[in-house]
Parts: sequence; structure tokens; C-alpha cells
Amino acid sequence: MALHVLYFAWVKDKVGRGEETLSPPPAVKTVSALMDWLATQSPGHAAAFSDRRLIKAAVDQQHVDHGAALDGAGEVAFFPPVTGG
Repeated sequence: MALHVLYFAWVKDKVGRGEETLSPPPAVKTVSALMDWLATQSPGHAAAFSDRRLIKAAVDQQHVDHGAALDGAGEVAFFPPVTGG
């Protein structure tokens, strides 16, 4: 499955790019599993996903929790919590 992954704010800074298209292994079926797999891809990815409590996710532009399924997803975005002011 080809998956377009977007990174925003400090997640982007740590990963070193704003987006990439990846083909995770078939065992990667949830957002959490994707985060686990991404953390193995580079030191920057490992740093970005070291504290998952600080990362929000969206699948196909819908906010989801980390347990959300990736079935048929085309895009996953990762970003820090947003605060207003």
C-alpha cells in the first residue's frame, strides 16, 4: 500500500521533510503501528515519534486516535496539538 505521509511543525523539523510517500509492510494496520514503523526509518523519525503523547494524527483529513485503522487510507498527517490564543 502506498501511503502519503505529511509532517507538520516540529514533527516536520525532526523528520527533516514535510512529506513522503511510503509503502509500509502489510502488518502496519493502525496509526500506532505506522508510528512504530516510521520510528525505525531514520534517527529523525525516531526522534519525532519518541513521545507519541505529543503527536496528533489525521487519516484522509479526519482527526483520529492512534488506534485508528489505515484500511484504504491514502494520506496520514502527523502534527503537534494545536493551541489557540
